[in-house]
Amino acid sequence: MTENAIQVVVAADFSDEIMTMLRQVSDQFHIQKYFPDVPDSAYADAEILYTIRHFPTPEQAPNLKWIQVHYAGLDSVIDRPIVKQTNIEVTSASGIHAVPIAEFCIGMMLSWELQLKKMIHFQDKAEWAPNPYDVFKPHGLRGKTLGIAGYGSIGRELARIAHAMGMTVLATKRDLRATTEDHGYTEPGIGDPTGDIPERFYPPEAIGSMASVCDYLVLAVPLTEKTYHMINADVLKRMSSSCVLINIARGSVVDEVALIEALKANKIAGAILDVFEQEPLPADSPLWEMENVIISPHVAGNNTRYHERAATVFAENLRRYAEKQPLLNRFDRQTGY
Repeated sequence: MTENAIQVVVAADFSDEIMTMLRQVSDQFHIQKYFPDVPDSAYADAEILYTIRHFPTPEQAPNLKWIQVHYAGLDSVIDRPIVKQTNIEVTSASGIHAVPIAEFCIGMMLSWELQLKKMIHFQDKAEWAPNPYDVFKPHGLRGKTLGIAGYGSIGRELARIAHAMGMTVLATKRDLRATTEDHGYTEPGIGDPTGDIPERFYPPEAIGSMASVCDYLVLAVPLTEKTYHMINADVLKRMSSSCVLINIARGSVVDEVALIEALKANKIAGAILDVFEQEPLPADSPLWEMENVIISPHVAGNNTRYHERAATVFAENLRRYAEKQPLLNRFDRQTGY
């Protein structure tokens, strides 16, 4: 550690092994972990903050230049005064969720095809399904069409796996002129870096057109003013009655009231929902009782290696910071993500 080391506060329950890995990035940093609480004295000299839920006021952290958060979506923190400081760089853990969430989506689509929910229903009753060959007749994923709203790291990894399983892949993308991967973090060897897999790209405004030809529609967009309720009554009307909606983005990307009405009327086949407009999902929500809905409690991106994956992004950004290179996963205050 140099005499005038850059002070780094880690407000996360990282293991000793992870902390050692971070300290080995450069002797320019003095990295200290504070969890579950961060004293005001730690913020006073901090130039860099890694955080899960701790955000100082601008007055508490006058020397802060960079905040890295532990997750990808920044919609829950963009209104914090310290994040609004335009002189402070904010970066996310975007990219680390690609593999677990893509696997979650594939697993859920397979469970839908195989009618796992119905199997568990019969198991709970200790009942052998009558005429099981008539009850369980999966089509399988091969030959079906998957629409992906948002072709970032999650969408690209999902596309890679789905394509390998024989699905036709369509996708929406904000900038149709640039199909290659952006400059965010990506785990080596995954995804669709050159954007060659989708048979067609759609602008976000044409999501209804894409949805009309999909068997599964996966939402993998950030929550912004433009994506709020992007799945509304009009889009739901355009979806086929055999289409299943999968939301692993943010609850407010979907107009939940319109979705419930579409599900009740069987206008779409079903929904697999990991996120909701209000979390935890209220006990009186009609979604709990619907046979054509699978609910998971906002865990699609969770996995046993989450801390290690997140710390890998932080370590790379620490290296870049020390070498005065552009950081990965920089928050764009204009786009909101």
